Amino acid sequence: MDLRVLVVVFSMVASELSHVHTRPIDFVCDSEARRMMNKVKDLQVEMVVCSAVDSLPSDIKLPCIRIHKATWERKSVHEQRAEILLSLGTLAQDVRSARTLSQPGCGLTLLERLEHSINNYLHVVRLLHIEGEQVGPQAELCLGRPSKDLGLVLKHFGFLLTGKLEWLIAEMAKGCED
Repeated sequence: MDLRVLVVVFSMVASELSHVHTRPIDFVCDSEARRMMNKVKDLQVEMVVCSAVDSLPSDIKLPCIRIHKATWERKSVHEQRAEILLSLGTLAQDVRSARTLSQPGCGLTLLERLEHSINNYLHVVRLLHIEGEQVGPQAELCLGRPSKDLGLVLKHFGFLLTGKLEWLIAEMAKGCED
């Protein structure tokens, strides 16, 4: 068995063993729980080892990651959350499509893990309780260009998590006990 395959298999098993079942309150109030849930760096390391994913079988629409601070702060937390959910949902759908077109191997496994990670975030963000929320607001979907570069997809996913999502969490965390 190729050493690269063993490294990928070992890192996949290790990351699944350390899988964190994060409750929404932990997600908001515990930055360590959020850090443990973020698997982007692990996926980037596995991508380097797995040369089979140089190019994806289909385009993935990249989420917009730039934030204009004043515009973002004018949005309600409901609108911010809706925008993040829409970005995550579109990303998950495109990754799922690419995964179904992928050949068996480490590339397919990597896409499965990425899809699982995105779906975990979708689940937690959907469960976040926002005071006074009744009907989910409509969000405008902001998408970057389509890409078949998994490295770029991972980079944008990571920036979505450490940018817009963290800014939303910072606003929601004001209600956490110190």
